[in-house]
Amino acid sequence: MCCDLKRRFLLLYATQKGQAKAIAEEICQQAGTHGLEADMHCISEMDKYNLETEKDPVVIVISTTGTGDPPDTARKFVKKIQDKALPPGHFAHLQYGLLGLGDSEYTFFCNGGKTVDRRLQELGAQHFYETGLADDCVGLELVVDPWIDGLWLALKEAFVLQNKKEGMNSSDISNALSAAPVHIENELNISSEVQKLKLEDGVRSSDLTQKLVDIHLVASTRDAEPSLVHSIPPLSQSALNIPALPPEYIEVQFQDTHGENPHLSSLISEGTAFEVPITKAVQLTREDAIKTALLLELDIADTIFDYQPGDAFCVICPNNVSEVEELLQILGLSDKGENFVCVKVKQGTKKKGATHPQHIPERSTLKFLLTWCLEIRAVPKKAFLRALVECTGDAGEKRRLQELCSRQGASDYTQFIRDSNVCLLDLLHAFPSCKPSFNLLIEHLPKLQARSYSVSSSNLYQPGRLCFVFNIVEFPACPTRPVARKGVCTGWLAELVAPLLHPNKNTLDTKGISTSTEKISIFSRPNNTFHLPADPSVPFVMVGPGTGISPFIGFLQHRQKLREEHSDWEFGETWLFFGCRHQDRDYLFKDELKCFLENGTLTHLKVCFSRDSTTAEVAPPKYVQDVIRLYAKEIARVLLKEGGYFYVCGDKKHMADGVSDAVVDILSMEMETDKLEAMKILATLREAKRYLQDVWS
Repeated sequence: MCCDLKRRFLLLYATQKGQAKAIAEEICQQAGTHGLEADMHCISEMDKYNLETEKDPVVIVISTTGTGDPPDTARKFVKKIQDKALPPGHFAHLQYGLLGLGDSEYTFFCNGGKTVDRRLQELGAQHFYETGLADDCVGLELVVDPWIDGLWLALKEAFVLQNKKEGMNSSDISNALSAAPVHIENELNISSEVQKLKLEDGVRSSDLTQKLVDIHLVASTRDAEPSLVHSIPPLSQSALNIPALPPEYIEVQFQDTHGENPHLSSLISEGTAFEVPITKAVQLTREDAIKTALLLELDIADTIFDYQPGDAFCVICPNNVSEVEELLQILGLSDKGENFVCVKVKQGTKKKGATHPQHIPERSTLKFLLTWCLEIRAVPKKAFLRALVECTGDAGEKRRLQELCSRQGASDYTQFIRDSNVCLLDLLHAFPSCKPSFNLLIEHLPKLQARSYSVSSSNLYQPGRLCFVFNIVEFPACPTRPVARKGVCTGWLAELVAPLLHPNKNTLDTKGISTSTEKISIFSRPNNTFHLPADPSVPFVMVGPGTGISPFIGFLQHRQKLREEHSDWEFGETWLFFGCRHQDRDYLFKDELKCFLENGTLTHLKVCFSRDSTTAEVAPPKYVQDVIRLYAKEIARVLLKEGGYFYVCGDKKHMADGVSDAVVDILSMEMETDKLEAMKILATLREAKRYLQDVWS
């Protein structure tokens, strides 16, 4: 009995979009097979655990959001442990292992996990297992899977050490804990072989199925390359280690068609939602531009919504209507779309700590759930693929799904699922015999996230108005995606404002002005750092190619209004580096920038066009990072001598990294120092919040 008690460990997760929770659930599920018990909680549920008195090992899985912040669910926890009044040995009794999730496309990689890890160490906590940092840029599973594999031995050793301190027989405990993994490993291998035999039996039991599999094998032989629906040796001939089947825990009851759906404001927990009208829509790019950029203006006059230039806000958006209808049809639920459903946790479920998902209303229509609550475009996790195996009738399709969720098929999963941005609908088209139940979708599809946009206006300049700019995201058809799609939110917004962009007599008022009655729901997501310098005399540099210019329009509007209202103030110089593909197709805010330049709000405007042809002997710079290098002395002066600020907004991978490299080279050259020292100076500027980024991948 005593040994059983010692097998418990505390498992905490802090998630923003559900990734960390899914990994914690995987750890929880595997724990039982290793003779351990995971006491799992969201890190925000501080009434259910107490680190001050925790004696057992603690495992933490934590993601990173924004520009290196801990997820919203961890904010209270982080604030609590960062209390400066806590003594250095506050957590000296604590032994823990931490797995951080992040994306190396962003500057502060895994900073949510690093922040917690560093603070726990400062308070005396000890690692029983080395920290893992998983990178979503290359595939979380490359770190997550081996980290989980190594966790069980580390936990065993932690229990042995803990019980030695308490004077218990460590050899008995060691034997008890080590017995389970060997047994389970053999069981998994046997299970894989049995599943292979079952597949073979299934093939033999039907001549029709045999013919289909034969056709599949011929096709596989003919195609030297693997695809979403078929593999090649050695994977196609391998015995597979597939994940354990996640236990079902959701029960769905269909009811009548009477009642009202929840209000959209009830779907968010991050703040107050406001329903606001769209008052204006402008296409900023020419029809022949490679990307279509739109500006939308919202009327916020009747709300208490407040913002500063540089802030972001979120739009609550629905899934595409036709995709929802298609999904209902494939699931065989087209006739139940308007039926209300009651979602409950299954009685007697084997899933530990099963709770009603927070993003699922207690009662709403089936169509409402698929439209507003579930991210049907989400890339399916391996646990979802594993569950889909059991819903698939065709033997060949079943085998391929097993491969994609197996350890042996990790690279195929990355290539054909993750990197191809495959969603549930794509899978159901590729594997037509797969017919999942609706409860499975609720269990595995994450919450439909509101989409974040930078504010492109100033409340001082345009009281009661909020503007934002976005490109309509396009996903072209490809082998894994049979039809082209638009971005969930940008496609919806573009459709919503089409009457304003292309008015007809039905959308014109009596004066011939295009009008709209469309409203969208938004909520605030303030940015604590990406703001104008508090001192207006401080100079600053803005770098924003494409739609990255968006927040800087708000900056310049705000600065212009301040100059008008405070003629006695001293204002520092302002630089803007802007780039686009073609000067005559996608030069956003060209006229506005000219006005800012003429009235002195903008001191220097430097532009470049990456795809315009030139007859000049010396080709002009194509990208903003190239232009920045031409003004090395000025940039160095602003940053090093005048205490100025440097803002970068836009694409991370293809622009922001290039800009930071250019700044490092400038610092190195102007200070006559080596590159490493220049990188340290840039790091100091970042730390001082004088080199600021608002970037996306």
